[in-house]
Amino acid sequence: MGLTKSLRLARTAEFASVRASGRSFPGRFLVVSVLKAEDIIGWKCGLITPKKLGIAVERNRIRRRLREIVRADTTLLKGGQWIVLIARWRAPQASFEELKKDWRSTAKRAGLLE
Repeated sequence: MGLTKSLRLARTAEFASVRASGRSFPGRFLVVSVLKAEDIIGWKCGLITPKKLGIAVERNRIRRRLREIVRADTTLLKGGQWIVLIARWRAPQASFEELKKDWRSTAKRAGLLE
């Protein structure tokens, strides 16, 4: 079970506004970009997996893992923000636990978790 549709960023303009106006926090396996705003109700998350990560099967595997990691932490995430996770070139070689550990440390640095 992944993230519900209401919790996902879907439009290109939403991704662009997070990348342009938000702050980025690099980790070992992913980069977390955050746009905090008072007018945003709740939170939404989007994933970017570039083609340089590998074939579609590998990119989809990374997406599934990242969705599950974020879904598990939904109760810990603060509201009023849009989040974009960008998988880095090391992500295909990382285990699920390594990705989870990198997400948690990067999210704490970004101030996403309560």
